[in-house]
Amino acid sequence: MHPRPSFPRTYAVSHTRIARLTAVAVPAVAAVLLMTAAPATANVALTQVSTDPYTDAQAQHQSEVEPDTYAFGSTIVSAFQVGRVSGGGASNIGWARSGDGGSTWTRGYLPGITTNGGGTFGQASDAAVAFDARHNVWLISSLGISGSTVNVLTSRSTNGGLTWTNPVTTATGANDKNWIVCDNTATSAFFGNCYTEYDITSSGDSIRMKTSTNGGATWGAALAPGGSHTGLGGQPVVLPNGHVLVPYLSLSDTIRSFRSTNGGTSWNSTVQVSTISHHDPAGNLREETLPSAEADAAGTVYVSWSDCRFRSGCPSNDIVVAKSTSETTWAAPTRVPIDATSSTVDHFVPGIGVDRSTSGTSARIGLTYYYYPAASCTAATCVLDVGFISSTNGGSSWSSATALAGPMNLSWIPNTSQGRMFGDYISTSVLNGGNAYPVLAVATAPTGSTLHLGMSVPAGGMAITGGTNTAAVPAAPTTQHRTVQITAR
Repeated sequence: MHPRPSFPRTYAVSHTRIARLTAVAVPAVAAVLLMTAAPATANVALTQVSTDPYTDAQAQHQSEVEPDTYAFGSTIVSAFQVGRVSGGGASNIGWARSGDGGSTWTRGYLPGITTNGGGTFGQASDAAVAFDARHNVWLISSLGISGSTVNVLTSRSTNGGLTWTNPVTTATGANDKNWIVCDNTATSAFFGNCYTEYDITSSGDSIRMKTSTNGGATWGAALAPGGSHTGLGGQPVVLPNGHVLVPYLSLSDTIRSFRSTNGGTSWNSTVQVSTISHHDPAGNLREETLPSAEADAAGTVYVSWSDCRFRSGCPSNDIVVAKSTSETTWAAPTRVPIDATSSTVDHFVPGIGVDRSTSGTSARIGLTYYYYPAASCTAATCVLDVGFISSTNGGSSWSSATALAGPMNLSWIPNTSQGRMFGDYISTSVLNGGNAYPVLAVATAPTGSTLHLGMSVPAGGMAITGGTNTAAVPAAPTTQHRTVQITAR
């Protein structure tokens, strides 16, 4: 099926309002985007690519949260929660897709998951996107929630992300925080393998991996890494040699990683990437140090998270990046120099993207993050912004930071049982030789009880540029102990 023409409206920084979308029935195919403005700061124009059309009473409308993205060639696909439910999950999973390198976008909602899309689950959560080049299949992994049952699902598209099938059941039980990736290196012995990670909440967040060799149509046995492996948010990345590394947040409040060297037949024991020092953001904001990970063309893995080790007394977080020095060893995390360590800014929820055609001292990195300009605030006074920074030399130095969106009051985003939420994670995808495309949850002021929180993308993407702002390595990290949040959905 060919897509209908799409005409997403691009808006500049002076605009302040999203037009309401009303929909009685929502088709599962691509839809034309007819939307108006949302705010940003600086000189960045944003294009809104989706908004919540649902009206079911369980959710906080209009809200869309927690986007993931993946890019292959000139196609970019994002997936996210639509209609956030306070107790967990959302009314459905939405998607936005560009087939021309981010110039135009179509959008839709996945069929066969929740009752809003003709499925049986009450809620859906934790969307993650992958592409299988060998089988020419786009995949969206998600969670289908019905009470205590939380199944891992895989929706498939065989026409470039234009339409999607009813989901394949990938894992059943009480599960959480799934991620998905595929091996797209034609010379790899495991070219075409796809890997899904998730944790079993009923088993103390014990991590499992599953492998598909047929484009996500069926999935193999659930396998655990060796040794202790409790945690969540494991984001698998595939190296050019076909090995798979999975950095994750452990319940011991460290970032750890494990790998497979045999196409997912077995998974090795975990190793430590880094300790964590973390400042919990003010204002009852839902936020956790889930890692964001990508690999470059030489197989170096970059993992980012929010960390306060560079700031005396841990008053706020920086974004840090740790790079692998081998498949089992890691360099000390470096601080991304967004602003001075003496600033009042609190940075969190990074999404890192790497140009997969570059590597080493020429690796092109795009990093998107949310932040409070003033860390010391309250639920009534905290304001939320979005920023972007980039590097052209593998993170040795960085450009000046650019403000993408905000300010947003916390009352503009949905409330959950774990605090106000725009997402436990975000994502940035960098086109080979091209710009970075983060898909962002951007809010304007509600109309009464109706929120206006939809998905937006910088028009034309963000250029990857370098700079002289040098990353810093700590002599000794600040120590900060806390309790890890163990439910991501």
